[in-house]
Amino acid sequence: MRTWPKHPVIYEINTWVWLGELSRKYRKSVNLATVPKQEWDAIASHGFDAVWFMGVWERSPSGIEISMRNQGLLKDFRRALPDFAAEDNTGSPYCVRRYIVDEHLGGPKGLAAARKTLAKRGIRLILDFVPNHVAPDHPWVSDHPEYFVQGNVDDARNDPASFVEAGGKVFACGRDPYFPAWSDVLQLNAFQPGLRQAVIETIAEIAGQCDGIRCDMAMLMLNNIFERTWRERAGEKPVDDYWETLIPAIKATWPEFRFIAEAYWDLEWELQQQGFDYCYDKKLYDRMEHGAAENVRLHLLADSSYQQGMVRFIENHDEPRAAATFPDGKGRAAAVAILTLPGARLLHEGQFQGRKVRLPVFLARRPAEPVDHDLEAFYGRLLKETDRDLFRNGEWRLCERSGWPDNQSCQNILTWCWVKDEERYVIVVNFTDGIAQARIHLPWDELRGKTWRLDDVLSGESYGRSGEEMRDAGLYIDLGPWKCHLFQVHPW
Repeated sequence: MRTWPKHPVIYEINTWVWLGELSRKYRKSVNLATVPKQEWDAIASHGFDAVWFMGVWERSPSGIEISMRNQGLLKDFRRALPDFAAEDNTGSPYCVRRYIVDEHLGGPKGLAAARKTLAKRGIRLILDFVPNHVAPDHPWVSDHPEYFVQGNVDDARNDPASFVEAGGKVFACGRDPYFPAWSDVLQLNAFQPGLRQAVIETIAEIAGQCDGIRCDMAMLMLNNIFERTWRERAGEKPVDDYWETLIPAIKATWPEFRFIAEAYWDLEWELQQQGFDYCYDKKLYDRMEHGAAENVRLHLLADSSYQQGMVRFIENHDEPRAAATFPDGKGRAAAVAILTLPGARLLHEGQFQGRKVRLPVFLARRPAEPVDHDLEAFYGRLLKETDRDLFRNGEWRLCERSGWPDNQSCQNILTWCWVKDEERYVIVVNFTDGIAQARIHLPWDELRGKTWRLDDVLSGESYGRSGEEMRDAGLYIDLGPWKCHLFQVHPW
């Protein structure tokens, strides 16, 4: 097994849906232990460093029952799957009954077989962990009610959407402070010492089955956030924060185990300081979706250690499909950007084929959609060209670009470079729907005194340029709407 690179590429798979489609494809029941070899080879062919099997843990019958009474969810199910039937709802993977691999997916033995198969291909395995809440039928509800935020009879009577009775006690439903409570889950108490120890033991069991975890809504468990959300119901705030207690305890035994935070609200840096290896870069996603190129560039001026600890993406199971959100050439330009930025890069199964329907995580199947073969070929080429140690372990730098007094279209250009040993790459992206020109100022003094060949590995075109021009005057660029250069730079 190769060690984790600094800037890994991670591939998210909706495990339940994927195995269902493989079962239909091969006309037999397929689980994690029986996935045909050619399917693993197809995944490995893209050079991924890790696969995230989203949603492997045991689903909750209670959670399914609650979700089937939720008219908003049912409407969302039918939006995504017009012929939705009750059996399509397998429950939310974030309403965990037990941290045991669901038998429908092959159980613990199936996961172990899949992990071994991936490891043979140099691919690590990431699984989910949900710190904020568990299903109403999780064993802790009856065995350790003290692990939960609790209410009283009046709470259950006056706010039944946020408090539920179980086993003679009233429990708070899980929540994000900015939204109504999630009715299918119960809120864990981040301040409860017994819970923290139980979570360490749970993650230790998970760490024996994979190489890292993606922690759902990780910022909700920070002391200050939790206190603000639950106030006196949470009890006394501990001196030590939640993650700075848990993460070192796990890394003492598994130093290579990776923690990935789903994080929002500008709390990424704080989570990094508490031990997370990577945090979602939702701000970059939002700027790429709605903002100008200059807003993206300003975001990338952040400290290099912060940049290296971010997860870059243009879709995942929580966001709309990139083919719907980033139409036409914008999606390709964004893909070139995220796959050549520092930090972890997250790609989502179905993204390459141009799927447009965002599937609710409750559903076991998705609608048929036409494959965008041109987009699929583009991603295949891009992944092949970025499957280099330079992009995994090299040094990244943002490049300066300039224009002219009567032409400031340079502000629509995003540009950066990578170097490792003698290997160099320059990335230039026109992140707008208009033509843009600029001079790109490369940061390498050693360019001077030589002529260099710039091979655009995406288009196959090559250019010769003097080192003085590239280092001093700046490399002249003229790009059409959403067009990109991925230049490999060699001495001529």
